Amino acid sequence: MKMDQKIFEGIQDIEKELGNLSSAQKILLATDGSVTTILDVLKGHVHIRTLVQEFREADEEIASLLDIDVGDTINYRVVVIEEEEPLIYAISIIPVRRLNNDFKEDLIRADIPIGRILRKHNIESRREIKSVSVEETTPEMVEIFQTTSPMLRRTYNIIHKDQVLVWLMETFPYSMFQD
Repeated sequence: MKMDQKIFEGIQDIEKELGNLSSAQKILLATDGSVTTILDVLKGHVHIRTLVQEFREADEEIASLLDIDVGDTINYRVVVIEEEEPLIYAISIIPVRRLNNDFKEDLIRADIPIGRILRKHNIESRREIKSVSVEETTPEMVEIFQTTSPMLRRTYNIIHKDQVLVWLMETFPYSMFQD
């Protein structure tokens, strides 16, 4: 099945469960461009609040997601993209051995969105969306977003030189970005 078809069907499944999604919600779930740029247009200049930033060893699941070896060092980062309010909760996992030193330094600074780091370093890449879904609200999401609304989620890879440079999961409440 073509990726575009998979995304389209995922959005249809979400709409069957929750009702119609707004244009902005569909764009945020389906874009193969920078979410940060879209949020800048929708909400004004956004910034990152880092919740977790640490180096870890890849377990079997992460090694499989990134096509790396178990035990390889990864950067695990959890952020909230916000303007005046939290907009998107994002987890990124990056295989450190695929980063050059300048990229790594910007990443460790933590509060720079990945899309802006890619642009700053002129890294040619593409985004490959893996899934779009609706998830039940967790206590952590309730605390961050101050809502019990179901959560819209997507996972995708940023591909550079035919390898996964970044695996991302982005989550936001269904109650946000409504027309």
